[in-house]
Amino acid sequence: MLTPPRQLLFDWGDTLMRDLPGMSGPMWAWPRVEAMPGAAAALSRIAARYPCHIASNASASCAADIRQALARVGLAGSFTHYFCRRDLGFGKPEPAFFRHAAAQCGCRLDELLMVGDALATDVQGAMACGLQAVWLNSAGLPTPAGVRAIASLAELPPLLGC
Repeated sequence: MLTPPRQLLFDWGDTLMRDLPGMSGPMWAWPRVEAMPGAAAALSRIAARYPCHIASNASASCAADIRQALARVGLAGSFTHYFCRRDLGFGKPEPAFFRHAAAQCGCRLDELLMVGDALATDVQGAMACGLQAVWLNSAGLPTPAGVRAIASLAELPPLLGC
């Protein structure tokens, strides 16, 4: 089990919603969108216990676009804040991105847990800034030392004790 965080940051594309091949532009406008397997069930358990937020490097979508895409699969209600590269002008793994998120969430960096599929930007970037992180490694790639990995979002609630 992890040290209990105060709040969670979730990457968006290929963590909560599938980036579909051949699609471009804002995801909310795609003809079809999909939640990642287990996302709804995991979020229902986690969001009942922890404040959850989006931390995205999206360049084609702003926070409102991300909210609309999540609403299409019934996930938007799980999130309070949306931190997006397009809106902020900087993104993961920049320390300023994680510091901004912590300040807006009203907590310290070490009280945040980042969950994402991109090892370098989501996980190692967050860890370098003092956050805890969990790598959604659905491809089963070798996990570097010191990195906590899960194969699916279904593994996250038990890891958090919920």
